[in-house]
Amino acid sequence: MHRSELVSVLNDVLKPSQIRDFCPNGLQIEGKEHITKIVTGVTASQALIDAAIEQQADAIIVHHGYFWKNEAYPITGMKKRRISALLNNDINLFAYHLPLDIHPDLGNNAQLAKLLDIEFEAGLEPGSSPSVAVKGRLRTPMSAEDFADKIAQVLNRPPLVSNVRNKPIETIAWCTGGGQGYIDLAAEQGIDAFLTGEASEQTMHSSIEQNIDFFAAGHHATERYGIKALGEYLAKQYGLAVQFIDIDNPV
Repeated sequence: MHRSELVSVLNDVLKPSQIRDFCPNGLQIEGKEHITKIVTGVTASQALIDAAIEQQADAIIVHHGYFWKNEAYPITGMKKRRISALLNNDINLFAYHLPLDIHPDLGNNAQLAKLLDIEFEAGLEPGSSPSVAVKGRLRTPMSAEDFADKIAQVLNRPPLVSNVRNKPIETIAWCTGGGQGYIDLAAEQGIDAFLTGEASEQTMHSSIEQNIDFFAAGHHATERYGIKALGEYLAKQYGLAVQFIDIDNPV
């Protein structure tokens, strides 16, 4: 596939123009014109780049790429080493942040819901379409302890838990990655529990004082599945060789 065609395919599927983001979505580093082998991963770290070089990939597609707002402009140190490796090996880097979080089928929120048997109902943010955080209900209501056990089993990572209700969870809101700030919005709407990747110091106070159960299951752990699903879609629909490489991250 020609690079420009892959750009068109990805933009058509993920529709980055429909949401404001903190980084440029799409082709971030230009490499080879013709793409046969693709490596996908969560973050464009040096370890992922090295693995892509070893696999002789023509392109890398990630959720966390480069050039974030408020990031320092100079290309030095770690940033220089990463970009040099991509340029020296003529590897394209594609990155899709929020568009990959919110996609209704391939997105991180949607994929996590499938894994944890959560039924999607609506966006969490009133008047915001698309909403980055979403809400729904557990297909099988369960206690916070049982839901934490399910998260640990499915994601292979025990979550940080605030169990304050001591009642079965029926309704739940969630946002993969660093979405802990949405807990207050979930609490305002009377939702039983909130699930995300990270926690801040104030998150536990919000959980306790607003009587909402809280689960932080890991930024990386909750965001492995959107980029993996996107790669599987490209392989199935376009016959591209795509390999998902999971660079473990405890955060």
